[in-house]
Amino acid sequence: MIFESLPTTPTSEELIDKAFSRAARAGRAKSGAEAQQSMLQTASNILSDNLQNVAAEWPDFDEVHPFYYELADAIVDVDELRQSLSEIQWASRKTHNIGREYQGKLTGDADADRKIRKQGFARLADIVEEVEDDLLRVGQAHQDLRRLPEIDPDEPTIVVAGYPNVGKSSFVNSVTNARNEIAEYPFTTKGVRVGHFEKDHIRYQIVDTPGLLDRPEDERNDIENQAVSALTHLADAIVFVVDASGYCGYPLDAQLELRDALAERFGDVDVLTVCNKSDLSTDVEADAYMSVESGENVDEVLDAAVDATGYEPELPFEDGE
Repeated sequence: MIFESLPTTPTSEELIDKAFSRAARAGRAKSGAEAQQSMLQTASNILSDNLQNVAAEWPDFDEVHPFYYELADAIVDVDELRQSLSEIQWASRKTHNIGREYQGKLTGDADADRKIRKQGFARLADIVEEVEDDLLRVGQAHQDLRRLPEIDPDEPTIVVAGYPNVGKSSFVNSVTNARNEIAEYPFTTKGVRVGHFEKDHIRYQIVDTPGLLDRPEDERNDIENQAVSALTHLADAIVFVVDASGYCGYPLDAQLELRDALAERFGDVDVLTVCNKSDLSTDVEADAYMSVESGENVDEVLDAAVDATGYEPELPFEDGE
């Protein structure tokens, strides 16, 4: 996942301590004016390199898949993050230039050069402290984004939706090879579950979204709605599970209204209406009927969902074609 491997972002205090302690060791290895020159070069190089690494390790958001872009923007505000990365990049250049500037001021007199080096250190520290808030923002963004689940936007994806207690999670659990990977998004305490299965040697991912697609849009907060928007870039098919028996605690009319709203929100994506708990009631017009509890028609529903994705793998051309 693109955000998982990002390096830990140091604080301004950690950066300054690291640079100046390394510089002190470098200075002890030499004497006189040469020691002051070595200390300035070491400190400025460490600060410049570390700041550059913080900025350079982040992906270019203009090239990030829209799914991940919108998901990141829902959590951390990409524009603010970009601005902070730009400020850190500026600080990297500035600390490099200050190091060169103050090395050029050295006179060869040990006492005078010690004062010049101290002035240079003060300038370096000022620059790093100036981007203190930016470093904190980038560090927090890293912590938030690394918790996102492993989702491959290029894999064919089935999103499972519906009101609570209609059997969404039970369905996802029953059709995946193993218990779902469960990740807690920062915008929902209930988590988003991602499972995988193979069909005709093709790997599919299936996403259960409690806390996001189980209530009307006007009951979601802004961050949740933006997360739903991100999912519109991911879904190849939607399995909308309804409970006609009413045992879920929600009226059938409300369930169907949510289905219609999601169909409109997700545009051209096929939405399969699947009546679960068919052993209790089939009193709804649906594309398929199943009972996850008994296993009745579960495989058939999965086959229908796979067909609805319309996914066809790109096959290499045979020689001569």
